[in-house]
Order: sequence, then C-alpha cells, then structure tokens
Amino acid sequence: MGGFFGAVSSRSVISDVFFGTDYHSHLGTRRAGMAAYDNEIGIQREIHNIENSPFRTKFGKVFGEMQGTTAIGCISDYDPQPKIIRSRLGTYAICTIGAITNANELIEKYLNDIGGHFDAMTGGRVNYTDLLAAMINQKESFAEGIKFAQDNIEGTASVLIMKEDGSLIAARDKVGRLPVLVGKSEDGHCVSFESFAMYKTGYDFERELGPGEIVEITKDEVKVLKEAGDELKICAFLWSYYGFPTSSYEGVNVECMRYKNGEIMARNDKEAGICENIDYICGVPDSGTPHAIGYANKSGTPFARPFIKYTPTWARSFIPAYQEERNRVAKMKQIPVHDLIEGKNLLFVDDSIVRGTQMRKTVDFLYENGAGEVHMRSACPPIMHSCKYLNFSPAKDVMELITRSTIMELEGEEGFKYLDEYSDSSTERGKKMRDAICEKLHLKTLEFQSLDGLVEAIGIDKCKLCTYCWDGKE
Repeated sequence: MGGFFGAVSSRSVISDVFFGTDYHSHLGTRRAGMAAYDNEIGIQREIHNIENSPFRTKFGKVFGEMQGTTAIGCISDYDPQPKIIRSRLGTYAICTIGAITNANELIEKYLNDIGGHFDAMTGGRVNYTDLLAAMINQKESFAEGIKFAQDNIEGTASVLIMKEDGSLIAARDKVGRLPVLVGKSEDGHCVSFESFAMYKTGYDFERELGPGEIVEITKDEVKVLKEAGDELKICAFLWSYYGFPTSSYEGVNVECMRYKNGEIMARNDKEAGICENIDYICGVPDSGTPHAIGYANKSGTPFARPFIKYTPTWARSFIPAYQEERNRVAKMKQIPVHDLIEGKNLLFVDDSIVRGTQMRKTVDFLYENGAGEVHMRSACPPIMHSCKYLNFSPAKDVMELITRSTIMELEGEEGFKYLDEYSDSSTERGKKMRDAICEKLHLKTLEFQSLDGLVEAIGIDKCKLCTYCWDGKE
C-alpha cells in the first residue's frame, strides 16, 4: 500500500506536506519521499528508506533544505518515489499508489514497441512509478496519458503529479478502489489519501474525486481534466483494516464502522447461542480493538486489554534484518496483564486472519500466561483470494492463506470448487474449515464476520465495494 499528500499555495507548503505525508505512515514502512517546486530553485527532491526509522526522523531536515509553494510527498511499501521525470510533457515529479500486476508485460511492450529504456533497480526490477510515467509520456497531455495508463494497467493506480509551473495534477484510480480527496484553505489547496491529514494541516474538505477523475489544481482553482466514471469499487478492506480510525471514505468513518462491525458479530454469536461464558472481550491491537469495543458494547461483556504492545522503543517500523530477531521483537512487544489473563476465558477480535502465523504465536503467548480459553473472531470474512488490485496481503501465493491451505488439507484441490461453502459457517464444509483452523491456532472457537455483515457495517451498496479477496468477484 501507500499514501500521498500534496499542496499548492501562495505561501510555503513544506510544513503542510511534511506533516500531511507523515500522517500516512500507517500505510507503508519501506520508502518515503518529498518533492517541492520553487520559482528560483525549481524542483527539489528527498527520498529515504524508513524501514528502521520513521518519516519524521528521516525528513526533519527538509525545513532547512527545501522550499516551495508547491510540494508532494509519498509513503510507499514498494518503490522509492516521487520520481523526477523529464519528457516532452515537461519536467515533473510523480508519485503513485496502488499496484500494477501486469508490469512485466507492459515493460516488454514499451521496450519492443517504443524502443525506450528504464532505469533498473537491484535485480533488474523496474520502478513501477517509472513505468507509469513512461506510459503517460506517450500521449500529448497528462490527462490523456494518465487515462491511457489506467486503461492498460491491471491493478490500481492513483497518481499525484507536480508540474514545473507549480500546479498539481491528481487522478483517482479507474474504479475508485482508493480515495483521493481535495481540500481548500485561504491560501490554496491540498490533495490527500487520508481525510484527517487534510484537516490537521489546516484544510477544509472541498471534494472527493470520483472513479477515474483527473483534476489540475492551482492555489486558486480545481479544474476537471477528465470527468469521473460511473463504476465505483472502493476497497472494503479500507474500513476493516488499513484505514486510519479518524478517516472517512465515501462519507463513512472508519472507527464508527468498526464499532458497528463488532456489534454485528456479537449479534450473530448471540443468535447462534455461542460464547456465552466469556470473561472479557479483547482486541488484537491495534486495528482489532475498535471491532472488539463494538462487540463488547453489544454483548454486555466487559472489554479488557490482557496484553499491551510496548511501542516506545519497539516502533512498528523497526524491522531487524534476520527472521529470528524479527520473531524476538514481535514477542518482546507483548507485555501481559496477568490479572486479566490467568484463568480467564477470553474472546479476541482481530481485523483479519491471513496466514495465521502471528495469531498462533499470540494465542500460545496467552496460554503461556495462564489463559483458560481463547476464542477468536475475525472482523472480516475468510480471505480466499490474494488481492490482485492493491497487494495489501503479505501472502504472495494464494496457498499461503490459512483458509486455502486448510481446504487443501481437508479436500485437496477439489475443495476449491466450494469456496462459497467454506466461507459460510452454516455449511458442513464451513464448520470443518473452522474446526481445522481452531486446531492449528489452538483456539476454543473461531468465527468470521459474514460478507453481508461487513457490507451492513460499512453501509454502502455491495456493488460499489471491492470484495474480491473474500468472494473472488471482480
């Protein structure tokens, strides 16, 4: 994943873009960059690795080294960006968020048909932002180029460009899987993925771009270069997992959705007559916590935090080089509250279950500290497909998903014909899969939110949501 923030104003926007970009740090932990435009200096750029140090630490020097009334910033889990491009469209800085799943095919086509070249990274891989820029540059205007790129890309690509005249071009991906918002202040405009980043830097909401919409932004106006399309497929996982609690997408707040989602799971358990002898409802920190609060509020069972993640010195972005040390750090973060664990029956809510590796370690940690029973609820349906639009999942192969590997063990490849049944807890196949995962993860009971329940919690028509990772429907 990743996120971007940009601003154009009659005053310096370095501070706005510094803090606005930093507010997207929860969306990526690998690379970050900023670019600024000044009438005298031109385009400036900084890119840093943020795997072991947060954005604000690496970019604190920009206040003295960078200046401009236009700037963009990007947090990325993949390629270094923004890229500075010199082409027939002029010199510009560009950053993108999303994923290009047919990149190799597009690269070969470009090399063969155009005879161009790319600046390759270690291992020969091409920066996907470079690829996108190369496609944009084949057309006579930025709007035509962005539309051409989005029409040929398999995946998702939202784009933020800073031109050499100091204006911005922002484009939401073709079907709006990711949000792009425009804010306004007395001095200018901003562009943001996260709504709260816009408010916190002093901008009021002006509009949310529609699917595939492209706009050019100056300090004075927002000009539509391409009208929005009719098809919306915003990623439902924004609300259940990677969206920040204070953000809203399509008018629906993340934190409020998570409370409602937990309430629906509690309602389902009550109707099924299960998990009545529970001492505490708990969230797997951090994004599982609000779902658990909603569950606790609805069920009447008290919410508690049986373990706390120690983050002052073990920050999320700290990633040791060796797997053994990464495992040690993950374990060292979890500090138990023994009075809330020993002899207690605990029901945890997690945002999702992907591979189950970390969950198994957490459950074992709870039993090691004296838990009586550990029950688990997933705030989203069983993940049956690897995301091919955003690559949010750490599972690179579909067989890394605990659901798929469990179905393979139960029924072999034949079982993949019945994924809908396995997703449904009321079917025989669904019950067998849940029982098998319980055995793997040492859980007393396990249940997933239903797709209907998730859609109800979001409150947007299912036809406007991307639910591919759960039901495989495009």
